[in-house]
Amino acid sequence: MQNPIIKRALISVTDKSGVVQFAKTLAEEFGVEIVSTGGTARAIEEAGVSVRPIDDLTGFPEMMDGRVKTLHPRVHGGLLARRDLDSHMDAANEHGIGMIDMVVVNLYAFEATVAKPGVTFAEAIENIDIGGPSMLRSAAKNHDSVTVVTSPQSYDNIIAEMRNNNGSTTHETRRRLALEVFKLTSAYDNAIFNWINGQVGETATGKAYPSNQRLFMSKVSDLRYGENPHQKAAFYLNPLGNIESLNSLGVADFNPDYQLANAQKLQGKELSYNNYLDLDAAWSAVREFDEPTCVIVKHLTPCGIASHDDITVAYQRAHDVDKVSAFGGVMAFNRPVPGSLVEAIYANGQFIEAVIAPKYEEAAVELFKEKENARILETGGINALGFQIDYRSVEGGMLAMTADMVAEDPADFRVPSKRQPTSEEMQSLIFAWKACKSVKSNAIVIALDSTTVGCGAGQPNRVNSAKIAVEQAGEKAKGAVAASDAFMPFADSLEVLIAAGVTAVIQPGGSIRDEEVIAAADKADVAIVFTGHRHFRH
Repeated sequence: MQNPIIKRALISVTDKSGVVQFAKTLAEEFGVEIVSTGGTARAIEEAGVSVRPIDDLTGFPEMMDGRVKTLHPRVHGGLLARRDLDSHMDAANEHGIGMIDMVVVNLYAFEATVAKPGVTFAEAIENIDIGGPSMLRSAAKNHDSVTVVTSPQSYDNIIAEMRNNNGSTTHETRRRLALEVFKLTSAYDNAIFNWINGQVGETATGKAYPSNQRLFMSKVSDLRYGENPHQKAAFYLNPLGNIESLNSLGVADFNPDYQLANAQKLQGKELSYNNYLDLDAAWSAVREFDEPTCVIVKHLTPCGIASHDDITVAYQRAHDVDKVSAFGGVMAFNRPVPGSLVEAIYANGQFIEAVIAPKYEEAAVELFKEKENARILETGGINALGFQIDYRSVEGGMLAMTADMVAEDPADFRVPSKRQPTSEEMQSLIFAWKACKSVKSNAIVIALDSTTVGCGAGQPNRVNSAKIAVEQAGEKAKGAVAASDAFMPFADSLEVLIAAGVTAVIQPGGSIRDEEVIAAADKADVAIVFTGHRHFRH
C-alpha cells in the first residue's frame, strides 16, 4: 500500500503546546482539513485557521458536558476503515463516512489530578478520558493508513517528514507512533486502576498488597553499567511517585518531588548504578534524625553518622569516624548545606562522589563548582521516612514490603537490667538505635556524643560484628553506648562490648537467652534497654 496523503486531521488535545502552529502548517502548507473539539478548536480558530467542528462531522451534537462527542461511527469508521478493502470502503460510502488520515490527541491529565492534595473522587472520575484513548487505539490499530500523534514533541518531525513525502508519512513512522499510543494508553489505564484500587478496592481496605500488583515504570536514562562494567543497567522512575502505595498507608503530607528519584542534579557526571544505591541508603538513613545530621555511606554501609546543632560540625564528626572510608563516599544531609560545610570538605581533602541534601546555600553551590565532576543533588525538601512499598526482585518473581517504619516511643522501652541508663546514656542510645537501623545485618553500632565511633556490619554472626565495631572504635568505646539491630542470642557479643568499655546497650530483646544476657550486663553494671522491635537490613 502507498503511504496515504494526509487530507483530514482530527485534533483534540489537553496539552496545547505547539498545537496551533502545527494545525496552521497542516492547513496552509498541505491543505489538510482540520476537525477539532471544544477548547482545541477555539485555540486554532483564534489563530485564523479554518476548523470544522466535530459535531459537523458527526451530525450529532456534543452532549453530557462533553462526555459524548467523538464516540461516533463517523469518527471511528473514518479511523478504522481499511483503505485496501473494497468492502470497508463501500460501507464507508454507504453511510457517509469520510476518512480521517491523522489523529492528534493527548489525554486528560488524570495523574496530575489525583496527585493534587484534597482531590475528590468525583473530580478524579471526571478526569478519566474516554474518547481520547478510544480514538488513539482506533488510529493505532489502523496505522497502515492513519498517522497518530500523542506528543507535541513529535510535531516538528511529522511536518518535516510530510515535506519530504508529498504530504504523507512513512509506514515506519506510523508503526512507531502506534507503539507510542499503546505505551501511553496502558500506562494511563494502569494509573487509573491503581488510584481507584486505592480508593475503593483492596488497598482501600488497608490491604497493602492487592491480589494483582501493577507497576509501570518510565525509563529516565540508561546507565554506563551496573555494579560492574560487564553488567548493563538503567534507571526507572515510578511516575505516580508511589501514590497508590501511599494511599494504602494513609499518608497525607508526602511530596513526591522530595524523593531521590525526582532530585535535581545541580552539577556533576551522570549518576551510576552504584551511586543510586548509595544515595538511597544515605538519604534513607539521614531522614531518621530530627537533629541536623550528616550520613556518609560507602558500599551501602554508613561509615560515619553524626548529629549536631551545627550541620558543618556534624559533617566533620561523621568524616572523622572513618576518614579512609569517607574518601569517595556518598554524603547526605537533612539540612541546607552552607558554604562552610563545603570548605570543611575541601580542607579534609575528601574526594566527593555524590552529595544529596534538601537545599544548598548559594555559597555552597559556587564552591562545589570547583569539583565539576562531583554529583550534587537537591531534593527541595524532605519527607518523613518510610512511606512507601519497597520492591526487590528474585529469580522469577518480586518481593514487596512496607519500608522499615515503626513509631517507637522511648517511653515504651523496657529496662530489664538492674542499672537504669542515665539521661545522657539514653540520649546516646536513641541516636545509636536510629543509626543501627541503616546498617547491614548483623549490625552493631557504638556511639558517643551523637556520633558513630564503631560499626560492625553484614557479618554472618553478631559476635564478629561486635568485634569489628570495637576494633574501629578503639579507645572511644570506653564510656560509649552500643546498639544491636536484633536480639543478642548469646551473651558473647555483649561481653565483647563490655570488655571494650561500653556502658549501655540498646537492643530489641526477645531471645530465649535474654536472662543470660541480662545477667552478664548486671555483673558488669551495664544498662540494657529493650525496644521490642528489630531492624534487620539485608
